Amino acid sequence: MALSHMQVFNEYIMPATIETLAQMVDQFNEASANAIRLTTEGFDGDFLQESFYASIHSAQRRVDRYASNSAVNATDLTQLKASGVKVAGGFGPIRFEPSQMTWLQKPTAEGIEVASRNFAEALLADQLNTAIAALVAAIENQPDATYDGTAGSPNLGISYRAINSSHAKFGDMSASIVAEVMTGSVFHKLIGQNLTNAERLFEARNVTVVDILGKSVVVTDAPALFEAASPGPDLEKVLSLVEGAATVYDSSDVISNVSTTNGKQRIETTLQVDYTFGLALKGYTWDTANGGKSPTDAELATGSNWDKTATSIKHSAGVIAIGDASVS
Repeated sequence: MALSHMQVFNEYIMPATIETLAQMVDQFNEASANAIRLTTEGFDGDFLQESFYASIHSAQRRVDRYASNSAVNATDLTQLKASGVKVAGGFGPIRFEPSQMTWLQKPTAEGIEVASRNFAEALLADQLNTAIAALVAAIENQPDATYDGTAGSPNLGISYRAINSSHAKFGDMSASIVAEVMTGSVFHKLIGQNLTNAERLFEARNVTVVDILGKSVVVTDAPALFEAASPGPDLEKVLSLVEGAATVYDSSDVISNVSTTNGKQRIETTLQVDYTFGLALKGYTWDTANGGKSPTDAELATGSNWDKTATSIKHSAGVIAIGDASVS
């Protein structure tokens, strides 16, 4: 007897989706030097809250061994709290006609692979774009983590100098930056700067076409990395991130439903999927009062909803460079 649509989807395609997603997560984490860390760890409740001890650097003092042994004020060892937030998403409903998709009646390896890979890629893209949007918002909200090349005159575009200037925000901790996140347009703009060799980046015996300050490069056209401004200029943004700058927790609670209906010349089936994942940023905490539960994309991309908990920018997720998109 042929399997029903619901059986096929739940028993074959969704398990394959989760397996495919796990494989893609491993590949992405390795390629990005774990700057944006995608995990399959669980995330219970609306918020993931972690406690940590505040820095005791403020308690440091100079001692005169020959002075009188007078009393000093004590510094209390305090605990701070950082929160991640659970994000909800969904796909569909997607409508199709079963008669045109006969592989659903009798699943084949090819059909399951195609469907599961499509869902896995969509889930991964949502998680990545959401993490980048939150990182851009949180970091750009901190002036001491932002290099804005458009703030002066003339407006400056993204360049090696601009990215290096953003790294300088980390001072002696700049070596902890492990990855750059940029759009394809910016990536090729930097290639063009290399090709001109104006910065003497080439040597005949060891030609390197693209080397973004010795860091791993994540090229993705995430919407948050480009800002259309009116009036201009349009802005391009490059994130420079430390290891673990963002962590995405896959809650693995993918809920799917397939519904088949009559009443038309041909039978129609709709597919709908709900899912959630958690998001936390290094050195920042989700403002549970202002941001609230189950946030929208706009709320996640609002910098004031991510409060800085790091005592220094050097101990946070990273920095950002902003440039005029019209400058090559």
